[in-house]
Amino acid sequence: MLYIPSPGRYENMQYNRCGKSGILLPAISLSLSHHFGTIDIFEDGRKIIHHAFDNGITHFDLANNYGPAAGSAEENFGRILKQDFTGNLRDELLISTKAGYAMWEGPYGNWGSRKHLMTSCHHSLKRMGLEYVDIFFSHRPDPETPVEETMMALDHIVRSGKALYAGICNYDAEQAKQAIDVLKSLGTPCLIHQSEYSMFMRWNETHLPEVLETNGVGRIASSSKGLLVHKNLKGIPAVAGNAKPTNFYIKKLNEIARKRNQSLAQMSLAWLLKDKKITSALINVTSKEQLNDNLSALNNLQFAEEELEAIEKVLD
Repeated sequence: MLYIPSPGRYENMQYNRCGKSGILLPAISLSLSHHFGTIDIFEDGRKIIHHAFDNGITHFDLANNYGPAAGSAEENFGRILKQDFTGNLRDELLISTKAGYAMWEGPYGNWGSRKHLMTSCHHSLKRMGLEYVDIFFSHRPDPETPVEETMMALDHIVRSGKALYAGICNYDAEQAKQAIDVLKSLGTPCLIHQSEYSMFMRWNETHLPEVLETNGVGRIASSSKGLLVHKNLKGIPAVAGNAKPTNFYIKKLNEIARKRNQSLAQMSLAWLLKDKKITSALINVTSKEQLNDNLSALNNLQFAEEELEAIEKVLD
């Protein structure tokens, strides 16, 4: 199958500046955290990535442990890059990956040591067949490793040309401030912060946005782990936890979404992107149809005050 990108791929996507950097991110970015591993159908994932790029999604987000099996998402993405994104097309992509969660056995396969991050970066590049990634993230703060060591590893990865920018994931406001300050002192500014944020997950809503904005750091938000999808109107799987109350909330939110002529997923993304401090919303999809549904959220990002009040009333 010869892939020829759509010539109109940049016509309908919105691009937002990432903090105070020169980088623009698509309002919607694609995560390969699920459905792109060895247990999934390779050609299905390939078609989703083609369709995403054809619709202006330039940012593809990975991590060393994404799969399953761990590492297989990077391997499959590398196959797709080699087959379909040769030549100058690589220059149109913004590829990110991460290290910090368990990846291999022994004391060096986890967390935030220089050993773990440097080794992980080397293996990620090898799996994807790349000379560099655009962003390399510390996937989570390490309570046992000095933040200086973790950030010095990110600084070295950037200075050695293995990544163009450094980022952090899942750092709270205080942790983020420490990491940002260290990176700034090293001369490698933090480009972006990534964490889960949605109507249901708002632990980082109070102080983190101020820290990021003050320091010129972009923010990419992964949303509600698939809770706000139409199929969950009939009940949430037990693994999601708190099934009965959450299902009640979802039905109430769906009523608001229907009045906006949106699906639940569309309103969830629109709710994130209404906040100008959010650079990009990170989605994970299982089909081109689901991707199209998510992309349609960009058609209506405005909320009336009474709609926002109704949403808060449901969540309270």
